[in-house]
Amino acid sequence: MSNENNSHSMVIGYILWIFGFMGAHRFYYGRPITGIIWFFTLGLFFIGWIIDLFLIPGMDRSADRRYLEGPIDYNLAWILLTFLGIFGIHRFYQGKWITGILYLFTGGLLLIGVIYDWCTLNDQIDERHRREAMAG
Repeated sequence: MSNENNSHSMVIGYILWIFGFMGAHRFYYGRPITGIIWFFTLGLFFIGWIIDLFLIPGMDRSADRRYLEGPIDYNLAWILLTFLGIFGIHRFYQGKWITGILYLFTGGLLLIGVIYDWCTLNDQIDERHRREAMAG
């Protein structure tokens, strides 16, 4: 097994950067505060968005150092959250069946749960990976 952790994908980071003026790539790389700022300021009036084109490799390395790899794939979880979040599919994928069912019948708890998950998904997965690593 390699010592290199590769929890996040630079390709997905650049794909999300296309929508980066909304902060998508910043949420993906575990930077929810600046993701929220980018969302409300259109990527700091598009200037920060352009600068981020060059910062993504560093954000990717930082996320790879910060978040532990494990059985739950960060990239798949983010894709599920992005496109099917209101149905809770990302929660089912993580094994969170009760909240998955709640999201399914409440539209992602009226979108508040989906917004919460945008800010915390990396930490949710990382916490589970660390628990499993300690137990195993």
